[in-house]
Amino acid sequence: MAIRKAAALPSAWTDMAGGWALATVLSKWALYVGALGAAGSALCAMVFSLRMPRMHVIGFTLLAGAAAVMGFLLKGVALAGDASGMVDGEMLSLLWTTQSGSALRWQLGGSGLLLAGLFLPRIAAIFCLIGSAAVLGAFLVAGHVADHVADRDGLLLVVVLFLHLAVAALWVGILTPLRGLARTPDTHGAAADLGVRFGRLASIAVPAMILAGGVMAYALVDSVNAFFGTGYGRMLMVKLAAVAALLGLAALNKLRFVPALERGDTSAGDKLARSIAWEWGAVLLILLATALLTTSLTMPM
Repeated sequence: MAIRKAAALPSAWTDMAGGWALATVLSKWALYVGALGAAGSALCAMVFSLRMPRMHVIGFTLLAGAAAVMGFLLKGVALAGDASGMVDGEMLSLLWTTQSGSALRWQLGGSGLLLAGLFLPRIAAIFCLIGSAAVLGAFLVAGHVADHVADRDGLLLVVVLFLHLAVAALWVGILTPLRGLARTPDTHGAAADLGVRFGRLASIAVPAMILAGGVMAYALVDSVNAFFGTGYGRMLMVKLAAVAALLGLAALNKLRFVPALERGDTSAGDKLARSIAWEWGAVLLILLATALLTTSLTMPM
C-alpha cells in the first residue's frame, strides 16, 4: 500500500492555498495541543492521584473546542472556495452530516463532559474519564485512519491510534505538574516521586506508543521510495527526529535528574524543569508536524 492519496481539492482552494491552508494547519495544531493537554491533564490527575488542575483543563479544553469549530468552518471555506463557506448554512449543514461533523460532535461533547467533571466532585472521575475518551475518540472518526476503517486493517488501526493518543495525552499531561513541582525546593521530593511513578508507567507505555506509531506509518507509507521520495515521507522524518529528541530528554530526566532529586540534589530541580521545558518544545514540534501530515493526507471533508 503506497501513500493514500488525498482526494482532489476544489481548484479554488488550491488557488488560495497560502492563507487558508496555513489557517487549517494552525487550527489542527491548536486542536492537537488542546485535546491532548485537556485529556492528558485529567487522566494524569486520576492515574497519579494528583489534584485536578482545573485551570489547565479549562484552558486546554477551550482551546480544543475553539480549534475544532474553526477547523470545521475552514472545511466550509474549502468546499465553497472562499470565506462565504464559513457562514453558508446549507454548506455547513451538509458538512455536519459528514465525518467532520461527527468529529466535531465528539470533540465538543467530550469537552463538555470534561468541564462538567471539574464542577461535579462526586462524579468527577466518571465525567473526566468519559470526556477524555470522547475528546481523543474524535480523532478516530475523521481523517486518514478513519478512511481505512472499511479496509481489512481498519479496526486494528483504530485501536492502535487510540492507544497512541492515550499515551501521548498522558505524556503531555504530566509535563506541567512535574515541572511545577521541580521548580520549587519544598516540593522536590514530590517531584522525584512523581517522576519515578511516571517513569515506571512510561517504560511500558512509551514503547507501546512507538510501536503504535510505527504500525500507523506502515499503513500509510509502506515503501522506502514513498518514505524518502515524497513530501509526506520527509515530513514524517522531521516528526521522527523530534520524537527522538523527546525520547532523549525523557531518558535524561529518568536516568539523571529524577535520581538526583531523590538523593537530595537541590540543583537537579532546575535542571529537570529546564529539560521539561525543552520537552514541551519537542511536543509542539511533533504536533505541528502531525498537523502538516494530516492536512496533506486528507481532503477538507
